Parts: sequence; structure tokens; C-alpha cells
Amino acid sequence: MVLKNYYKILDLETSHVSIDEIRQAYRQAAKKYHPDLNVGDNLAEERIKDINEAYKVLSVPSSKRKYDRIWNSKFGKGPKAFEKSQKGAIFNIFLGNLEENKKEDKPKKNPIKGENIETEINVSIFDAFYGLDKQIALKDIEGNAKTYTVKIPKGIRNGEKVRLIGQGKNGQNGGKNGDLLIKVNIENDKKFKLEGYDIYTDLLLTPWEAALGTRTTVKTIDDETKIYVPEGIQTGEKLRIPNKGYFASKEKRGDLIAEVKVVVPKHLSKEEKNIYQKLSEISKFNPRV
Repeated sequence: MVLKNYYKILDLETSHVSIDEIRQAYRQAAKKYHPDLNVGDNLAEERIKDINEAYKVLSVPSSKRKYDRIWNSKFGKGPKAFEKSQKGAIFNIFLGNLEENKKEDKPKKNPIKGENIETEINVSIFDAFYGLDKQIALKDIEGNAKTYTVKIPKGIRNGEKVRLIGQGKNGQNGGKNGDLLIKVNIENDKKFKLEGYDIYTDLLLTPWEAALGTRTTVKTIDDETKIYVPEGIQTGEKLRIPNKGYFASKEKRGDLIAEVKVVVPKHLSKEEKNIYQKLSEISKFNPRV
């Protein structure tokens, strides 16, 4: 491949010129070596070909940039590189007599994004509800421990993944690194259990509260609320408190489900025993019938 110094062909001293300057230089060079003014001059014919070729490449910004990259890759950048060791060669290039074989470009490899790394962490239902920054330690490919700060957003859903961009395996051929995907598992505690967007809790009642009905306070995950317990409620029945559960969206929450558990006192006073004894004598209730 013939590598010609198109800037010298157009009598330009630098590659840092505008398209208008290239156009003006072309007009002057084309006029100087026009065939009508150089009849029978074979050298002028060769030069006008080079001038047209140089203008065709340099007058288009995209092809000019490509040409500059090729030139700079061979001779470097800057004025010195533009002139260095080229003065003797420029004339020959100008005449079209210097044949310089360009090394074949190595085939460009497509950039490949690095693989994602997946792991999972456990957080309490309270931490998931309120959100937090949690630090986790993982080993990299070389076995070295690395600490990451994971921002658990408020109201994250069970099984949802947090993505740390660029923290996965390294990319290849200039490709981006993969990501670190962290699956969040929400752990229930003794008081609250998450099912979908609803939160379940136990409502402990005395036998007389269950039998007579009552108004009582139930603790929610972020507050407490008053509820009415109807008389005759049984163990295992559920009372639903709307909009006191987990986040279903920014504006809406699931429900709090209070499951009734009637609790009998383990230790009775003498008076309590007498009352229960009297109740057993006068009551005709038999749950086994």
C-alpha cells in the first residue's frame, strides 16, 4: 500500500487544519499543476492525481480522522513526527515513487463484557422495611477478600436483586466489567412474618377476652393500632388490619394479619380457680360435642 503524505502534497505544514484550509490549499495546488498549464509534463499529471487523491481523503472529516490515525500510528503525533525522517521521503511520496507497505492491521477483537457474579445475603424484615447500608465481604477471583457496601433500598422485595455495576469479572478486549448481583432474602423474626405484601403476627388473647370480645392494641412493624376483637373469637381466626403490612408500592402497603391465639394462664390464684370451677359447673359449653 502506498502511504502518501497528503498534507505535504497540498503544501500544508501541519495536520491541524480546517476543512476550509484544506479546500483552499487544494485549489491552489490544482491550479498550479493543472494539465492545461503543464502540457506534456508527465510529472505534473502524476502530481495532479496525488492532489485530487489527497483532497478526496482530507476534505471529508471522517476519512481525515481515519487517515490521521494511520499516519500517527506509524510516525507519531506532533510537528516533529510530521517532519521527522520524512523530508527525504516526502519528495518521493509526492512523486508517487515511494512504496511503503503498510503492515496488515491486526483483526480487531470485539469487546466482551465480563461475566456477572451472583451471591445472596439475608436481612431482617425490619432492615428490609426501613432500608440500610450493609457491608458484605466476598473473595475475588484471586482469593482476596473484598468488602462491598450494599445499599438495601427501603421496602425491597423478598428475592429482589441489588446490582453493583462493574463489580463482576473483568471484561476482555476493552469490554466493560460484569456486575455483582446480590439476591436479598428477607428473614422473618419471632413477631412478624412476611407473606407477599402482608405481614402476619400473633394476637394473644385471654379466654375471657376471646369469649367476651374486647378492644386491644396490636403492634405493627412501624407503629401500633387499635382493633376490635368480636366476642366468641376462636384460636386460629385472623383479623385483617388494612394498609399496615409491607410496602406494595411507594403509596400502598399490604395488610397486617393478626392471628388469634387464646392463651390459658399456667398459674391461677385461688380466686381464679374458684371462678373457673364455678364456670365449669354452670356452663353447658362442650367443644367436643
